[in-house]
Amino acid sequence: MPAAAFPDSTTAPLRVLIVDDNFVVRAGLSALLGGRADIEVAGEAADGREALALARTRRPDVVLLDVRMPGVDGIAALPHLAAIAPVVMLTYSREDDVVREALRRGAGGYLVHGEFTADGLVTAVHDVRHGRAHLTTSAATALVHHVRSRPPEPARPPLPDGLGNVPGPLPGIPTQTPSHTQPRMALSSEQTRNHVGFGLSSREVEVMDLIASGMSNQQIADTCFISQKTVKNHINRIFAKLHSATRSEAIALWLGTSRRPAQGVAGHA
Repeated sequence: MPAAAFPDSTTAPLRVLIVDDNFVVRAGLSALLGGRADIEVAGEAADGREALALARTRRPDVVLLDVRMPGVDGIAALPHLAAIAPVVMLTYSREDDVVREALRRGAGGYLVHGEFTADGLVTAVHDVRHGRAHLTTSAATALVHHVRSRPPEPARPPLPDGLGNVPGPLPGIPTQTPSHTQPRMALSSEQTRNHVGFGLSSREVEVMDLIASGMSNQQIADTCFISQKTVKNHINRIFAKLHSATRSEAIALWLGTSRRPAQGVAGHA
């Protein structure tokens, strides 16, 4: 990304808190980020407890957080830190369940060491600060595996036509799903409550889950094998049903962190 896309020297630098139990990693990240005009290292911490204390006093713009640390680890500290500033997981941990749990708990980005460059790290920090999710290959793959591993939704019996008749297949219309069509995903109990409470379709529930996990429109399109235009159409309908104007409002409602308003206006995808 061109340097012009980031704040210039007349703008206050973005303040980053670095959290990692490895002193060498902290020192390297501090040297890398602290040497830039658009970024300032707000502090360094060796575990989640120390990180939370520093975050509360120094109020960083972004937190870089390791997963595995002695004492309070990154996953345990994550929701508390995410309430203060956007969090980017920066770790060697690439297990699918760890990635999903980090995103579920509020991480705005997930970077695995060895999968990004120095410029990529800087881009990720700025992206997450401005609400744009940033995932390296392992994290994105974990989400794809999660979506694809959910069992297909069981077939529902057809509804009567109003005259007591159950319609059969229409002539010339195949009854089997074409091989290129993706299966609909089953809903978890939590998804089912949201599905009923907000009136979302199964596909909209799937898309909203991916929004809440931090995926961009392009990543959602790739995961669901649909176009970005279709993703935007889904998101606009979701926002209308959730009475949300922004992604953050929709995510807050979806995850149960705020009450559903009685009425509102739909936002743009």
